[in-house]
Amino acid sequence: MDKNAIKLVVFDVDGTLTDGKVYFGVQGEELKVFNVKDGLRIKQLNHLGVKPIVITGRYSDILNIRMKELGIDEVFQNINNKKEILQSIVEKYELVYGNIAYIGDDENDLECIKLCAITGCPSDAAPLVKKSVDFISSFKGGEGAVREFLDFLLEDKIN
Repeated sequence: MDKNAIKLVVFDVDGTLTDGKVYFGVQGEELKVFNVKDGLRIKQLNHLGVKPIVITGRYSDILNIRMKELGIDEVFQNINNKKEILQSIVEKYELVYGNIAYIGDDENDLECIKLCAITGCPSDAAPLVKKSVDFISSFKGGEGAVREFLDFLLEDKIN
């Protein structure tokens, strides 16, 4: 596991960057809750030479707003085949899977988790995911799991 080889971090959203709950208002508006501590570390990635990318199975306008705030310009939403998107990213940036870290929480993340060099999940991830990753956060999704994973991943660059 060569943390210094990581050039790109891929994030799942629901259950990873959020608590996995989707809140709906009476007008049909969708709300999600994001952790600002996760956001602070994500914003630092570009300055550290690591590109953040989001691949998620659902679509949400609120996600576009939050990711723009964090400086993430590649957000893939409503994706059924995350592995296919990940492969296109590898090709686009002329990387290998050894350059990619991934954090996700559920079974639709497993194919990507199995390919990437360094992987993580929140403490409340699906059991199969927990068995497959390098790092299990002590925090639940949306409660600082991403921050803890990034601190683990970037410890040599941020300390």
